[in-house]
Formats: sequence, structure tokens, C-alpha cells
Amino acid sequence: MIRVNEIKLALDEDLSILDDKICKKLKIKKEDIIAYKIFRESIDARKGTITLVYIIDVELKNEKNILKKNKNIQKSPDLSYHFVKSGSKNLIHRPIIIGTGPAGLFAGLILAQRGYKPILLERGQDVDTRTKDIEKFWKEGGLNTSSNVQFGEGGAGTFSDGKLTTRIKDIIRCRKVLDEFVENGAPKEILYSYKPHIGTDLLKIVVKNIRKRIQDLGGEVRFNSCVTDFNIRNGKITSLQINKEEIINAEEVILAIGHSARDTYEKLYEREVLMIQKPFSIGVRIEHSQGLINYSQYKQFAEHKRLGAADYRLTYQTKEKRAVYTFCMCPGGFVVGAASEEKMVVTNGMSEYERNQENANSALLVQVNTQDFEDEHPLAGIAFQRKWEKKAFELGGKNFHAPIQLVGDFLKNRPSTKLGEIKPSYLPGITLTSLDQCLPKFVIEAMKEAIPQMDKKLNGFAKEDAILTGVETRSSAPVRIQRKTDEMECVNVEGLYPVGEGAGYAGGIISAAVDGIKAAEMIVKKYKPINE
Repeated sequence: MIRVNEIKLALDEDLSILDDKICKKLKIKKEDIIAYKIFRESIDARKGTITLVYIIDVELKNEKNILKKNKNIQKSPDLSYHFVKSGSKNLIHRPIIIGTGPAGLFAGLILAQRGYKPILLERGQDVDTRTKDIEKFWKEGGLNTSSNVQFGEGGAGTFSDGKLTTRIKDIIRCRKVLDEFVENGAPKEILYSYKPHIGTDLLKIVVKNIRKRIQDLGGEVRFNSCVTDFNIRNGKITSLQINKEEIINAEEVILAIGHSARDTYEKLYEREVLMIQKPFSIGVRIEHSQGLINYSQYKQFAEHKRLGAADYRLTYQTKEKRAVYTFCMCPGGFVVGAASEEKMVVTNGMSEYERNQENANSALLVQVNTQDFEDEHPLAGIAFQRKWEKKAFELGGKNFHAPIQLVGDFLKNRPSTKLGEIKPSYLPGITLTSLDQCLPKFVIEAMKEAIPQMDKKLNGFAKEDAILTGVETRSSAPVRIQRKTDEMECVNVEGLYPVGEGAGYAGGIISAAVDGIKAAEMIVKKYKPINE
């Protein structure tokens, strides 16, 4: 195939005319085209209008002649994922994966596809049971500490916007992840969309299908199976304790625990697994009407069905050199209760595939440096998170209601007493108050400085009745489990591979999945498949 750049469509032009555009660009006839597919779609919003721009991979009858005639046309690169060669050692025990978020699922999928019959241990429930537990929490406020937005099949990303954007440059493995998502029920446009996402409703289907594929290939997935201890002898992992009772022998263990498995961090520290403090961020969810965001981004094209719900990404550096930024923006979505421990309030954002709810929300976060922690203990960042989550719980009414404040009141240093036009989406409930009681002073000051400046980039961001919901503390792990750069094993524990967001090496669905794939490849390179 050959790659053709800069194929443009007006908003009102249909994808069905792409072949006409290709023919015009290449100066060929339609019968010369065997097949074509979109590689990437982007938006050009310059010059007061909006144009859709495509990169197309085309298979032609006379590719060699086209390539000779046009030096600006190149062959399409091969993005196929190729499995690494298996090693020669025999596995004594099946490889074990702790956690079924993106890192754990894709590590399990790769191992299963290669014949290693992995065992996946998930402390939470399957996605269907998990959904019922979460909905009950949002409606009634009764938290299940093992089955919630943080814990369960699919990990925390399952109850999010399902964004598939990433900054990592591992094109082949990223494509492998996207291909597997599509194979397991995700929409095909994630392969080329300029801002691909799946949405919570479809992610539930996708993760369930990936799990079933792992099982069909000989893997085992065990829910309600929390790893409560690690047995390490002579610097090597030997076995795991499950639910404080069962012991399972372990030779190669991929640690994909997610960023909220605080009890697991504590046990790993107790077992002297080396880890260090890691900077992260803390803040709130900011909520606007989706219509306002659409108009701010698209102006007169705001209601065009081709564009869908608009999003944004804003950054600012304060006078004190502290970063403030929006994160995990959820167009047409909800602010959700994401606590995983009793007497704590944690917020997150979620959208379904259609992104058709009334409000838009995003995390508004302020950089937290390790110097902001209270001491030098490797887990001091977790203590920092808990401190502010507990204050938010108390301020909200000690019933998992979240404290909220209108932007106008926040900027004028006064508590909120009534809502404006924007209705908060957070469940199980909200309490109007002042957020300076549940966030560090430096975070409050940084957000007050940043919001008016961000409004200059996105008109309406500082709208007086926009809602700030506290607190968002789980943007990333405050811990990094130290590992060898090449082998991906813990620096002081052979056979233990810390991966994904929880290990401090990824920041989103795609990057976590890729990290899991790379760890699985390390095991494949060492061992023969089971029963080979």
C-alpha cells in the first residue's frame, strides 16, 4: 500500500467520496484502486472554517508507477505487531498477573496468545457485578471497598472517558492495543480518529471480551482474589498469599496493581521491595455546560453533528513555577464518586461513547512535588492523598457527598450557598461549601491564579456558575516501584515485574497496556510456552 497525505473534506462532505479525492490527488482512475483505509483523521480549524484532513493508505494496481511519478508519495509503513521469540527455559509455575486493568489485561492477553496460560488475580469483581456495586454506591452511598471505580475488572479506566490518546512513541505496540480493542468490540474509528475514545459503556464490553479470549486460550482469571502477601527468598519471588489464606506458588509475577492499591504498596514496602516517592497532582473536577465548551471551541460550527462534543486541554504555570493543568477531560459526561476506602471522598470523570450528557467536566490539577509531602517515607504521598480525601469526606457531610463551590464564589473567597444554571452531576450527592477547607493552601492559590488565565484560552472557563467538585487525588501514583530499565524486573526482586500506572511507569489506558505487553515479552523471551 502507499500512503497519501492531505486528503481534505469539508464538514458536509461524506466519507464515501474519499475515493474521488484519492483519484484526483494521484491522477488515477477509480478502477486503479483495489482498496483503501483511513490511517488518521484530524481537524484543521484555521482560516475561520473547519476542515477534516485525512491520511489514507491505498492499495493500487500500479503502485510502482505511482511511486516513480510522485516523489512525495511513499509506501505505507508496516505497523503489524510481531511476537518476540520464545526462550528455552522451562516454566515450573504458570506466570501470574496481579490486576486486570489495561496493563494486566494486555500482559495476560500476550501471554495467553503465546501459550503461557497465565493466571490473572483481580481483587475486585467481574465488570458486571462491579457495575452493580458502583451504581449502588452512587445511589445509596454504601461503598464496597473491593468493588468500586478503582478496583475490579478493567481497572479504573473502565469507568472513565476511555481516552486512547498517548504521548508515548511505541507505534507498533500502541497499534496492537488499538487492534485488540477493535477485535473485541470497540468502534473501528479508534484506529484513525484524532482523539480516539471508547466510553465506559463500550469499555465494559471490550474488557469482558478480552478476558474471555484469555480464558479461551488457556488462561485463568480469578476475581475477588486480593494478594495480601509476597513471599520473597534470596531476592526472588517464590509465592503469593491470596485473601490472607491461600498460598499460590509464583515464579514470574507481573505486578499491575493500579494507583489505588494502597494496602498492596504497604505490604510491598514491608517486604522491602524498593520504591521511591513520585510527584503527582491534586485538585478538583471543574464542570461546565457542554454547549458552552462546544461554542468556545467550534464557534458557528458548534452544533454540527460531524464534530460531536468538544473537548479541551489547558495548561498554566504559576508565578511560583507550579504547573496547573486540565486532565482527563470528559465531554458530555459525569463527575463520579471514585472512593476506594471508607471515610474518603474521591472524584473522577466518566463519559459514555456518545458523550451526550448535558455537562462537560475535567480534572483541574495542581502539581504536587515530593517536597510537599510531610516526610521522606516512600509512601508519604499516599498519606498526603488520604489527608485531603478525609477532609473532603468530612466537609461533604460524612456520607460520601462531595464538597462543591461555584467558580465565581471560589475566585471571590466566599462559600457557595446556591447553584446557578449548571447542575452538578456528582453522585451520591453534593454539599455547597468552600473548598479551601479540603485542599492545601498552595493548591487553592494556584487554581485561583490559573482559572482566569485559562479563561483567556477557553472563553467561559471561569464562568461564575461553573462548578468545582472536590477532591481529585488519583491522577497518578505517588509511588514508583523501582525496576531495571531493560529487564523490567524489580531492582531487588527477581521475577517481579512492576508495570502500569500503579508502578509509576504509565499515564493512561494505552501507555499502561503497552507497559504490560513489554513485561509479558520479557517472560516470553526467557521461557518456552507451557506444554511445548
